[in-house]
Parts: sequence; structure tokens; C-alpha cells
Amino acid sequence: MNLVIYILRRLAISIPVLLVGTFLCFVMVAGTGDPLGELRQNPTISKEALAATAAKLGLDQGIVPRYFTWLGDFLSGNWGISIAQGNALAPVAPKVMAAFGVTLKLVVGAEILALLIGIIVGVLAAVKQYSIIDYIATTLAFLLFSMPIFCVAIVLKRYAIEINGWVRDLGLSDVLGNPWLRTTSPEQLRTDGIGDFITSTIGAYLLPTLSIMAISFAAYSRFQRASMLEVMGSDYVRTARAKGLGNGRVIFRHAFRNALIPVSTLFSVNFGSVLAGAIITETVFNWHGMGTLLVEAVTKNDTQVMMGWLVVIASSVIVANLIADLMYGILDPRIRVG
Repeated sequence: MNLVIYILRRLAISIPVLLVGTFLCFVMVAGTGDPLGELRQNPTISKEALAATAAKLGLDQGIVPRYFTWLGDFLSGNWGISIAQGNALAPVAPKVMAAFGVTLKLVVGAEILALLIGIIVGVLAAVKQYSIIDYIATTLAFLLFSMPIFCVAIVLKRYAIEINGWVRDLGLSDVLGNPWLRTTSPEQLRTDGIGDFITSTIGAYLLPTLSIMAISFAAYSRFQRASMLEVMGSDYVRTARAKGLGNGRVIFRHAFRNALIPVSTLFSVNFGSVLAGAIITETVFNWHGMGTLLVEAVTKNDTQVMMGWLVVIASSVIVANLIADLMYGILDPRIRVG
């Protein structure tokens, strides 16, 4: 029952945070300039059509009533229309959600893998402190920290060409496809059968997933190591050892659970950052996700698309923090009771 109340309380706090966030985003987006500026330069568009479009976007209203009009429409499922030329006044919601689906599938897989591997490596490095495992894990983490994500992506893309050559030389193209490792957005994949779907999906996701994993893994492994070392040195762990408990029981029953709390915080923060900042990875691997959509919207001052993008990202960050809060309550019952 305490957990249910804890969840409801966190949800109640998240709603006003999201409303304040959307209002601030709306004000900032409205200040980026005239969203019809590009259309006004088109001589084939009449003044009446421009006035109708301006009324449709609510540009004839003040900023506050325009926000509440937009909010009411947004909550009812009407996210507005894209006014960028070439988009044919397309609805914003399908456009944003399609891009969000592409990015979410990439980021969720990469972050979960990075988190799991980072936790395992971090625990091993802490338990085997100053051993060869610890030195290798530390060196690898700092090496990945020092490499910008675009550098990792370009290096991976460079070696993918050689790997595809090996696949052809070994006669595996009939099984894995030609080329196997691709720089193709997943929604453009054309597959024939379950086997082709699996190999094509792995070939399309492998490089961008590794690119995002590399940086996130370094952060998770370092945080887990530091947190584990701190917990291993605490009084209750020393007491457990003094009672004669086995090393494995002390580590996994008493220390590991509490050492996960700081990593949960890092995951919630990092997830939102990666989701919003996947633009570099998407650009290098030619994916049509949220990064590509944001660049297009900002370049063409497409305010409705920008607002849809911001709200989706803000909601994702709040959900990630909500999940982290729930994890705190599960990992340490004293938090939800308090």
C-alpha cells in the first residue's frame, strides 16, 4: 500500500512539472521568430491563405491564450500541422511519434545493455580493487570517456566496411545479406522472411547501438565501482563480515542492492540526455529519428513540430525520473516510507 501511495505521489508531482515545462518551452519556441516567414516569401501563396494558416496556428492570439489553446488541442490529440514547405501541412503527431519510435528503439536497447554491462564491470572492478580486472576496466572507461561520440561512430562505420568485405569473402552474404552492417534507418528496411528480418535488423542496429553504448557504459561502470566501494566500506557490511557471512552473501545480499541507488539516478538523467542527443549517432548512420526531425524543424522554424518534439522529450525525461524514483523505493524501503 505504501508503494502505491508513493507512486501516486510521484505522479502528482510530475504533472505540474510537465505543465510548467511545456509553458516555458512554448514561450521559447514562440520567440524563435515568425513561423510563417518562409511561406511569406513564396509568391504563389496568397495573403488570404497566409491569414488562414496564421489563424489555424493561433498566431492572431496573445502568447498565454495561444498556449492554452495549443495545450487543449494537444491533450485532445491534435498536435497541430507542420508548416515547413514540402511537408504539405502534415499532422505533427504521426511525424513526431514515428521519429520517436525510431530513436526510442535504439536508445532503450543501447542503454539497457550499457547499464547491465556497466554494473557487472563496476562490481567486478570494486570487488577486485587494484587487480588486473580493475585496471583494465578503469583504462577502458577513461578511454571511452575521452572519445567524443561522433568519433566512436565514425570509427565503427569505418571498420564496418572491412567487416562487410570479410562477410562477402567468406561467402556469408546469402545468409547475412549484402551488405550486412548497414547505415540505413530501420523503417526503410525491406525484408523477406523471419531469418532475413533478424539478420537485417541486427545489421542496421549493431553499429549505432555500440556507438551509444560506448559512452554510457563508461559512465555506468565508473559510478557502479565508486558506489560499490563506498558501500563495501560501510559499518553494516563490516558487521556482516564480522558475523562470519560468506563473501558472496555480503556482496550480493547486503552491499549490491544499496550500491545500485546512485546508478539509478545516473540512468534516469543519462536516458533523457541520450534520447535528446542522439542526433550525432543518427546523422552518422543516416537514421530518421528525433535528432533528424529536430534539425529539420529548427532549420525551417517549424514551431508546431518543435513543440511536439519538446513535449515528447520532456515527458520521456519525467517518466525516466519517475522510474528512477520507483527504483529508489524498491531498493531502499526507507525512502518510500519516508
